[in-house]
Amino acid sequence: MKASPTLASNLQMVLTDLIELHMQGKQAHWNIVGTNFRDLHLQLDEIIAAARLFADQAAERMRALHALPDGRSNTVSGDTRLDQFPAGLTSTKDAVKLVTNRLERTVQTMRDVHDEVDEEDPTSADLLHAAIERLEQLAWMVNAETMSPSAAVTEPADK
Repeated sequence: MKASPTLASNLQMVLTDLIELHMQGKQAHWNIVGTNFRDLHLQLDEIIAAARLFADQAAERMRALHALPDGRSNTVSGDTRLDQFPAGLTSTKDAVKLVTNRLERTVQTMRDVHDEVDEEDPTSADLLHAAIERLEQLAWMVNAETMSPSAAVTEPADK
């Protein structure tokens, strides 16, 4: 099978955002400070590894379909749908919000192209499914760092 221009373009959009997610994850990883630094530092390693894996899978799928993936820095920075990560030291609390937003934006790109990808190539759509599932899980986990509990805990009075 040979990818149509639409399929190649859709997979390129996904690839671009995954590469950018990886790079922004590294930027956060190197420059976070504050409460729960170590936990978030390690979580960012998981996010970075997932983004790299899914980017590689998307690029290799493109090649299998005779499309040409473009991971050059100018292409990625020019075409990504992710906002630029701020420069300088970032508090862990702010980093959680920034990283969660970027995970969700990357997933949204996948969801935006999913139906067209699935129509032409269900195998490529399967790659999107796996990436969406894992990135949404990671977004939930990192976002839980700053969420407020909703359960009201009442302890029984001592007898």
